[in-house]
Amino acid sequence: MKKYINNKISRLVPFVLLAVLSSSCSKDYLDSDPLSFYDPETTFTTEAGLQATLALCDKQLRNNYIHFGFSGVSVPIGTEYLFSDMAQYGKTDTGSNIADYAATIVPSAGLDVYRRDAAGESIYLGFLWTEAYTGIKNANTVLSYIGNVKSLSEEVKNKYIGQAYFHRAYRYLNLVYEFGDIPLITKILAVPKQSYYSTKKEAIIEMITADMEKAVQYVPEQSKIGYVGMVSKGACRQLLIKCYLASGRFADAEAQANLLINGSGYSLVQGTLGIFDPGGNPTAWPITRNVIWDLHRPENKVISANTEAILVAPNGGAQSFLAFASMRIFGPNWNDANLITPDGKTAAPRFPLTDKTNYNAKYDYQRAIGRGIGTISASYYSQHPMWVVNGVEDKVDLRHNSTVGNWVNMEDLKYAPGAGGSAVWAGQNFRMKDAAGKLLAQDSIRDWYDFPNYKIFYHDVVAEANPAANDFQGATAGASAHLYIYRLAETYLLRAEARFYQGNATGAAQDVNVVRARAKASQMYTTVTIGDICAERGRELYMEEWRNVELKRISHCLAMSGKPDEWGNTYSKTNWDKQSGKDATGGSYWWQRIVHYTLYNKYPNGIALKPGVKFYTMDKRNNYWPIPFKLAIEPNIKGQLSQNYGYDGYNEAVKVWDKWQDAVDDESKI
Repeated sequence: MKKYINNKISRLVPFVLLAVLSSSCSKDYLDSDPLSFYDPETTFTTEAGLQATLALCDKQLRNNYIHFGFSGVSVPIGTEYLFSDMAQYGKTDTGSNIADYAATIVPSAGLDVYRRDAAGESIYLGFLWTEAYTGIKNANTVLSYIGNVKSLSEEVKNKYIGQAYFHRAYRYLNLVYEFGDIPLITKILAVPKQSYYSTKKEAIIEMITADMEKAVQYVPEQSKIGYVGMVSKGACRQLLIKCYLASGRFADAEAQANLLINGSGYSLVQGTLGIFDPGGNPTAWPITRNVIWDLHRPENKVISANTEAILVAPNGGAQSFLAFASMRIFGPNWNDANLITPDGKTAAPRFPLTDKTNYNAKYDYQRAIGRGIGTISASYYSQHPMWVVNGVEDKVDLRHNSTVGNWVNMEDLKYAPGAGGSAVWAGQNFRMKDAAGKLLAQDSIRDWYDFPNYKIFYHDVVAEANPAANDFQGATAGASAHLYIYRLAETYLLRAEARFYQGNATGAAQDVNVVRARAKASQMYTTVTIGDICAERGRELYMEEWRNVELKRISHCLAMSGKPDEWGNTYSKTNWDKQSGKDATGGSYWWQRIVHYTLYNKYPNGIALKPGVKFYTMDKRNNYWPIPFKLAIEPNIKGQLSQNYGYDGYNEAVKVWDKWQDAVDDESKI
């Protein structure tokens, strides 16, 4: 049986929290000096201290996915999808400019913690910045103080160093594709520093690649780690593959992928796995057991039979569990009053079990698929075109298959009877329009989109225990919500990328087809474009990959490789990420996917929905988010950070470190 680190983390974390907080004089101090990791009281002379810090690094991986803000309206990973081809902001009862990103994503916006509007909604730009640098600080703590622990053998010392390298590199790789050139911090300083300069993203990638080359030598295989959730050699190798791709070292990336796929003990799960969970209400939405459904049940992610999991973030148990309102945030608002029957009644009123007059299990979708509010609304592309292979929308593919219950098509839901419902239309399938063409889904962004039930379904244990409940949101206290960070399926798709950049589209297609074959897809590739690989990533890795980061990384790789995208465009290494404007031409590959596959900038006068007009805009400059003024630029009074192209404060004459070694040498200069 695999052991996972949930309880171990909860025991170790207080030690490191005490160390970190012991020198914090006040909140004002923290706000005024966010880049200075000044912690003079922190000393690590025991192995337990190192273990505690690494345990905190492991635990923090969850925060990027499910850290709650604003009562469960959204989560950080949702921001990664809003800035991609797969989603748009769907909570349309907020301000009209909530998704007017071309105008509102600016350095001076409220990025201190979240970007907020008057309604208190959020995207997590500032959070992702702060959370990444917190993880970097913790990794640097291990690297700075490990020499003080004299009792360690060389093997154990190297293991801890390699794991710290992983955590630092993981954060930096995400940061450089979210924010571009950023401050490079590699050590714990004895006194505060307010004189940072940015370091070129290419230089940071060079440094973390060298670190990860060491890490794959230092860190043992999972079988020797002992706990699921700790960084293993496999996780280090997966990150090294990404670093090699980001460095333009495509042959090296392929070689590492070969080792991970063929010689590390991992294999794709091909059959049923672990326990079978029949879902929340099989009467309303039955599940036919299948490999994809089993693979994504949280309990099955941490068992020894799961040969595909490379790195998992455990999330269960009473002490350290984080709730994940996945069905609420990512599911459509099928219960909205703006979604009606042809005779004007509520399409699917909700009733608790205690309502003996109106309750009918056949129509109890809140238990089956949750009560969504559509915060992260699926783009049309992710619902239909993304699934087209060889001109066929592959609905046999288990990941897009409603027959087995993995995928939910809105048309498969049934109108419900009961108070507020329609006795005439009860039992008939949902319709987007009536026979005369009148919209019955009057807010089609929030209320009407298809979605992968197998990805967002988690048991709302609290609601299930309450017969009077009529609001089912996702994983609550007592549930399990373990998360995949890395799986072997992604390794195949990374190798497909590496092969594509080297001109081997046939070999790339073979890797993509391995993933498709496991999903029982009916359509296979004979050759692939980079667009096909990105589509397969979307099909396989929804809510796992950082979609925005990965599209930016792929944009960078495409520019370095000189290969064309699916539309025949090629990109320059010198300016792929230095353009602005909302026109459809130019920009990065990320931008071209925004242009082709999203509603951003398609409606300059806004989209008229039942709640009101909403604006959806994006700019080429949003290829990177702005360096936050309050968090980074303002407190850095003795230095100057480089702002990203197109934003207020951009100045190409500002000093930027071209070599990471120079940035490291400068760190100790106050």
